[in-house]
Amino acid sequence: MRILRIAQKVYPDVTGGGPYHVHAMSRDQAAMGHDVTVLTVGEGARQEERDGYTIVRRPAIAKPLGNAIAPGIARFLRTADGYDVIHAHSHLYASTNLAAVARRFGETPLAVTNHGLYSQTAPEWVFDIYLKTLGRWTFNRADVVFCYTDADRQRLRNRSVTAPIEVVSNGIDTGRFSSDGPESELIESTGPVVLFVGRLVDGKRPEVAVEAFAKVRDVYPDAQLYLCGDGPLRDDLEKQTKQSGIESAVTFLGHLSYDEMPAVYRSVDVLVLPSRAEGLPRTVLEAMASGVSVVVSDLEQIQEIVGAGCRPVDGDADEFADAITASIRTNNVRGSERVEEYQWSDTVAQTTEVLESIRGS
Repeated sequence: MRILRIAQKVYPDVTGGGPYHVHAMSRDQAAMGHDVTVLTVGEGARQEERDGYTIVRRPAIAKPLGNAIAPGIARFLRTADGYDVIHAHSHLYASTNLAAVARRFGETPLAVTNHGLYSQTAPEWVFDIYLKTLGRWTFNRADVVFCYTDADRQRLRNRSVTAPIEVVSNGIDTGRFSSDGPESELIESTGPVVLFVGRLVDGKRPEVAVEAFAKVRDVYPDAQLYLCGDGPLRDDLEKQTKQSGIESAVTFLGHLSYDEMPAVYRSVDVLVLPSRAEGLPRTVLEAMASGVSVVVSDLEQIQEIVGAGCRPVDGDADEFADAITASIRTNNVRGSERVEEYQWSDTVAQTTEVLESIRGS
């Protein structure tokens, strides 16, 4: 099968769960014998071979609300032929809108993966309008839409998305992410360790993690906070730690490679993720598989994995601080059995099976 994957971002050009998902899916489908091309927005080599698949880059001419617009994507789609299926990632990007236009006027079937209804970099009201207009139109041009959870499928139906929907859970490599193995030399603490993993952007609300941690220090003065990720809020967060008097207890790790993350998870006690919107966060699954307690925003799609070691929070920094403190106190960190069903190999196999089913539709 010849697959043209449309992705605004791909790892390691850009970090994060979505870009890594695109990379790993392309790598593993190529290993299965499929011919995979990833069309993405970016600088550097216009075309290269990596990990068994082809990357084609086209430069952006503008980035309104962080949404890069690249006319070269449209030109490539207009002249591309011979692909069995187009698989676009996230309805939030201009590249996926262009893929929907290509489907409207072309014959190659289109799949769209919903990585989360809302952007992490723009106000929610903007995307409420978008989801009633261009976003819904884009979904409805697809021959199939992938959602991670039943809750996300229902959310799309509630927004009048009528395209066929397949629920294929996000997955992780539980052989890599487990409680057995070495810890990270980057984590140094004799007290409890709290970890934040994600881009330092508004939607992830890292400032809530910092504020909550300051309150945790009132109970556990020897606690340490590590923030793993980069983004435009880093300077503001560093100022926040100084103003809160917790600068010496907070470490900014910046971006770490995917290979380093298993050891990092094994070195901490609690992962905190106060995002305002998510799909099914890979970080939550990875932490739980590693035997780490998780304190996460009480999002509807998270409910499917809530269990031992996962505390959903519907509230402000005070509530997050209480949940983190309770997780440290009870040391209830065994949630790995809860994520055994979320295997990355199953994600790849099920996704590929669905793509095969729409081939030639």
